[in-house]
Amino acid sequence: MKWLSAAVVALVMLAACAPADPFPEGFDGTVLVARGDRITSCRGSCDTAYDIMSITKQFTAAAILKLETMGRLRTAAPISAYLGPVPADKRLITVHHLLTHTAGLVEGLGADYEPVTRDAMLAGALGSRLVAAPGKEFHYSNLGYSLLAAIVEKVSGLGYERFLARHLFAPAGMSSTGYVLPRWSRVAVEYDGRGKSMGRPYEHPWAADGPYWNLRGNGGMLSTARDMFRWHRALTGDAVLPARARARLFTPYVPTGEPGESYAYGWNILRRAAWHDGGNDWSMAGFARSLDGAAMAFWVTNRAQRWRLEDREPDLTLGLLR
Repeated sequence: MKWLSAAVVALVMLAACAPADPFPEGFDGTVLVARGDRITSCRGSCDTAYDIMSITKQFTAAAILKLETMGRLRTAAPISAYLGPVPADKRLITVHHLLTHTAGLVEGLGADYEPVTRDAMLAGALGSRLVAAPGKEFHYSNLGYSLLAAIVEKVSGLGYERFLARHLFAPAGMSSTGYVLPRWSRVAVEYDGRGKSMGRPYEHPWAADGPYWNLRGNGGMLSTARDMFRWHRALTGDAVLPARARARLFTPYVPTGEPGESYAYGWNILRRAAWHDGGNDWSMAGFARSLDGAAMAFWVTNRAQRWRLEDREPDLTLGLLR
């Protein structure tokens, strides 16, 4: 998924100068903007759950930091400390490398909804050929975040979603975020470019506890705009992570290749803004927040092909953060 361009996020702090709402008339989706501790606008349904796709990665990263604050792991440790013996070419890969897309892993092993188990994903990941030496280059990897989800399970003794629900979502007051644990009432159906229904995310092949492992941990999370606002607010205080861990979550560790942009733990960082987007064949979403917590914006649509939003992201961001 191509991310928002660096120029887009650079304009976050110029929001007061933004033009009128750039979303097309009849836009299918939800758009939420917040200032401080208040939602200033919500277009569409604040309480409909959508697939938020790669925005999921920030939850996985926060779960890893939560485990570190609990004394259960170290991000500086090699992945072999938590996954067991690994091949020689992967012995230098650390948890930090997975978090920052510098492990040298390929982007993925296959299609999102292939029925791949955790053990099969681990075997495929550890048996894959590296595209770069660990720690040397930035290569965006969904696979790396699935490995992180496996580490969450192995270290905590809980399922990935259950750990997030207990240690992140509940403290943040998020009752409508997850895979299968929430009592879903309104979940958006996704549509292709011809308007054909592709169903809801959980109507594709899923395991009993959520998506299979080509997607788990790196994407596929369902959430509402209101819950994303609650997540943003939780990151301004100690409800989920203490200040030191939050600072590490947003530390710009490695350049992404875009001008002035770096990757933190599950977030892109540019100047005073943190953001991430997500997309699949049918939906698209964007989430941005100022690092001081003063502003936040989230938008999502379940008809991305209809609107060709990837080419309009600068206007979208300016319109949201006005």
